[in-house]
Amino acid sequence: MNVRKFKTREELGQYAGEAGIEAIKASIEARGEANVILATGQSQFETLQTLVGAKDIDWTKVRMFHLDEYIDLPVTHKASFRKYLTERFVDIVGPLKEVVLINGEKDPIDECNRLHKKIQDHPIDVAFVGIGENGHLAFNDPPADFEVKDAYLVVNLDVQCRQQQLGEGWFASLDEVPGQAISMSIHQIMQSKKIICAVPDERKALAVKNCLTLPISNLHPASILQDHADCTCYLDQGSASLLN
Repeated sequence: MNVRKFKTREELGQYAGEAGIEAIKASIEARGEANVILATGQSQFETLQTLVGAKDIDWTKVRMFHLDEYIDLPVTHKASFRKYLTERFVDIVGPLKEVVLINGEKDPIDECNRLHKKIQDHPIDVAFVGIGENGHLAFNDPPADFEVKDAYLVVNLDVQCRQQQLGEGWFASLDEVPGQAISMSIHQIMQSKKIICAVPDERKALAVKNCLTLPISNLHPASILQDHADCTCYLDQGSASLLN
């Protein structure tokens, strides 16, 4: 794992986004298309802004997957990740080769099976991810399952994860935060050729320290990124504040 530190989250997002742009362009040049995974949440705002500002990507050659979605949350809810990506990415860049969104309003097991089959046919060129306040990767809260080979899982969200969603302003109360979600598995994320991990803000500092400096453990799910051959973690002054 490579680690890059920046003064501000805006600078972090610019460099993380530019790295993603170059990776997408390289995949299109090499294979005629690119398969990407996009993350959501407050931590990804600046990275996505940089990505959608790219003037030299043919988005009609890009297929997009995403990491997770709440179960039984309407797509009209402001916390819906389908809504987030549609408004902040899909509607801005124009038509893509394919948009593969997780529908948490369908039967979750059937949806996991559909997504598993789809992603097996389209190996991921570049994945944009973050690290949660509890160290989660996607919605794989601790203790995360490092062994399961299914591409998508139904997961239970722990209290710290749900409190993070509340703290970021997506819900009015903790009781409103769903207790379950569909999440891409750790194994599937690790199959990505390149991983760009954007983690701003001091509230993530302890999770960053645990995941980047302690031995790999499912108690710190994002620590598995230490084992990836091409992963760069982009930090700002706050998120890197507990690192040497």
